[in-house]
Amino acid sequence: MSKHTLGHAIILAAALQLLPAWAQPSKLATAAVVSTATNAQLSAYEGKVEAVRQTTIAAQVAGAVVALQVKAGDRVQANQVLLRIDARSATQGSAASDAQVSALRASLSLASKDLERQRLLYQQKFISLAAFERAQAQFHVTAAQLDAQIAQAGAVRTESGFFVVRAPYAGVISAVTVELGDMAMPGRPLFTLYDPTSLRVSAALPQTRTTAELRVSNIKIELPSMPSEQRWLTPSSAQILPVLDSASHTREIRLDLASSSVATPGMFARVWLPTQMQGGRPQFFVPSSAVVQRGELRAVYVVNAKGQAQLRQVRLGPEQDGQIE
Repeated sequence: MSKHTLGHAIILAAALQLLPAWAQPSKLATAAVVSTATNAQLSAYEGKVEAVRQTTIAAQVAGAVVALQVKAGDRVQANQVLLRIDARSATQGSAASDAQVSALRASLSLASKDLERQRLLYQQKFISLAAFERAQAQFHVTAAQLDAQIAQAGAVRTESGFFVVRAPYAGVISAVTVELGDMAMPGRPLFTLYDPTSLRVSAALPQTRTTAELRVSNIKIELPSMPSEQRWLTPSSAQILPVLDSASHTREIRLDLASSSVATPGMFARVWLPTQMQGGRPQFFVPSSAVVQRGELRAVYVVNAKGQAQLRQVRLGPEQDGQIE
């Protein structure tokens, strides 16, 4: 991108940032010349930061919450206990199932011994074939009942595990929707969990926006709420969904962020994409250190024809190589 000097406009550099916004310096400190270029324009699209993997954790069984072991903002590990639901009735049900399994095991042992005795008697012609077959059928019925009861006991133990809510993966608890003593119901949300190592920026693009030649290296992400050294990010990959929203007639672009990103889900973001206007338009650049920031005010000191520095509010574009539009 070629740049050339623009007239005699001069911007005061970082030394003037220490002055109040209303101050009118009497003489120049360090000065920088504005540069300009006619090149591909960057267009901004508003979006938000969101987690690639975010989960709403809900209860699978009903019961009172008896232990709440995390709060919003906590980092948790995979399989960590988050909440416990009153499981006394489930514990009693599991004990009853185990007792029934033990009883059927004893019945099966008795049926096995009886079948062996009936076989010996049948072989010695002391009983009929029908009597032997009845003993054999009774053994198989008892064995089937034992298998069914073992399966039932396993189901009860599995359901008992639902009274302890665990984290499905390592992440951050972003919301807790219950309190100690609340009644948990199947399907009622308890927590919202997201993975902070996998974030992306989602923005809506108009259907007229061409994306055939869009490259990740030409995309910039701005986080206006962050400090200047953390405001600009470069996505690691981009995905443009092929489906248009029928209400807004826009398509969604998803830009994956690096795992070390300082962004958090819900943060406002701007996506800057290169566009080419017919004939191009001039773009003006100043050193990033020349920009004065006072809260929401972004401005530069401009030297007028009399050599006086005046504060002028500006709207900023993307930053690159120490220069900002």
